[in-house]
Amino acid sequence: MKQSSSVQSWCVGVTIQLILAAVLHQGFATVAPPTTAQTTAAPHKDPGRPEKGNYLVKNINGTTCLLASMGLQLNITFNSVSQNKTVQDVMNLRPNMTKSSGSCDTDSASLQLTTDADKTNLTFFFTLNSTSHKYHLSEVSLSAALPDMKEPVVAHNRSLDYLRGTYGYSYMCREEQTLNVAEDLSINTFQVQVQPFGLTGDQFGAAEECQLDEDDMLIPIIVGAALAGLVLIVLLAYLIGRKRSHAGYQTI
Repeated sequence: MKQSSSVQSWCVGVTIQLILAAVLHQGFATVAPPTTAQTTAAPHKDPGRPEKGNYLVKNINGTTCLLASMGLQLNITFNSVSQNKTVQDVMNLRPNMTKSSGSCDTDSASLQLTTDADKTNLTFFFTLNSTSHKYHLSEVSLSAALPDMKEPVVAHNRSLDYLRGTYGYSYMCREEQTLNVAEDLSINTFQVQVQPFGLTGDQFGAAEECQLDEDDMLIPIIVGAALAGLVLIVLLAYLIGRKRSHAGYQTI
């Protein structure tokens, strides 16, 4: 019986370690990359989770060539007029006040989002590798002229590698992500689904989910498997211990 008890203790210990490892893995996987923008003042009031907007781009023949559905939150660092110092502001892009436009080519596509009220112009550029049939967000540019800015903010990065997908498929990520663009700009994305190439009609192709979503689904599977394994091993240990106990009381 001592051996059976030790086996059970070992099983419990291993299961706990597996569960802890899964939880720690999830914690590291879902932490968004740190924002590179530096600020000398606390951010303004958190505007909350942004509303998800639906955007599209059409070819000159009227065919939809790019679809995007996502909530966008801009982290912008600028010189404040009212505070007379550098601050970081968090601004949600409001779909009902945002106009979408853009262009599509064989191996490149762009989505331009413009808000007249905030005088903000945000453009996403996607590139397709014709050999591997993979696409990614390769470039982002922003120009913004908020009322409290001493001068407009202009940010541009041509060497990005985000939102990777396959031609004919859409990229999807339900989890929040942070796209670091420049020293004075990072973008938080929420519930993203985008397809810049290989569309058939006005519907997204089959979705390829991001690593963050896959990790989120993996945790309950790991925990469930660990618990099922624990139950099975404890049951086997109990049966073995019971069999040995009966063997010790055999009639002479």
